[in-house]
Amino acid sequence: MQLTDTEGSAAKAMEALEWAREISLAGGPLPPAIVKASPSDFRAAGSRFSRDLRSHLDTIVMSSDAEAGLDALLACGALATLLPEVEAMVGFGDGEWRHKDVWKHTKQVVRQSVPRLEIRWAALLHDIGKVKTRSISPDGEVHFFGHAEVGARMFDKMNRRLPLFASEAKLSEEIRFLILHHLRASQYEASWTDSAVRRFAKEMGDYLDDVLCLSRADITTKRPEKKKKGLRQITDLKLRVEKVLAEDAVVPPLPTGIGDAIMLAFKIPPSRLIGDLKRKLETEITEGTLQGHQPIDFYVELIKQDPGRYGLG
Repeated sequence: MQLTDTEGSAAKAMEALEWAREISLAGGPLPPAIVKASPSDFRAAGSRFSRDLRSHLDTIVMSSDAEAGLDALLACGALATLLPEVEAMVGFGDGEWRHKDVWKHTKQVVRQSVPRLEIRWAALLHDIGKVKTRSISPDGEVHFFGHAEVGARMFDKMNRRLPLFASEAKLSEEIRFLILHHLRASQYEASWTDSAVRRFAKEMGDYLDDVLCLSRADITTKRPEKKKKGLRQITDLKLRVEKVLAEDAVVPPLPTGIGDAIMLAFKIPPSRLIGDLKRKLETEITEGTLQGHQPIDFYVELIKQDPGRYGLG
């Protein structure tokens, strides 16, 4: 059966993607013969074979030699058409502005990441916002202020243009979350209070472990001592989180019986108001604006001093 022009074009693109996939599985340098396809070929494949396209890309980012596979995607023309946000990082850096080549860094982060799909995709996309946020200070220092936030918005636009994750909302949500928060763990300092650690853990939620995994992979310095320090910083944060959460599990930040004490002190019957009030106190403790692990009388007196703040005014 003769293929239509669109079918033939899509088939060419899938052949190029299959070649890139095989390179990632075999590893090693690119062979002299490169299987290429045109932008229109890849666009046709995107509309006709989106599921197969995602499958090939997944294999590449998950492979043990993902760097070779990503180079193959660049060489065959797939990156420029399918993931232009990633292709824009190629050659961005290591030049007159004296900052690390973002493409080389990204490939290394992908390779260093644990082989979980959400982390590998986040590793590939975590720095896409750098291209749009580079600024040079008067002393020549390079900055990428807000690149995580910009990168998350770029991911949204990318997903609308090429809905690779349209059928997997949970996966898409986590990839975006990891892009947005990939710098958070590296900002940790030993001076953080327990409230700050508790707040960090709460904000990261179910993605805490993956955020820490991506942060470890994001350390690509060639200086052994700097790398060791960065990894130790993330390990210290992990241990602090575990310690604080373990302590909270044994002795909650709010004392047992606080709800009954509030009902008695303010003559309030059991109601949703008591639950809302307790959550307000817990939020303030997590945010560090209220001290936790205090006696019941401490919190009852606090509410008496400012009842309107807790919905009792």
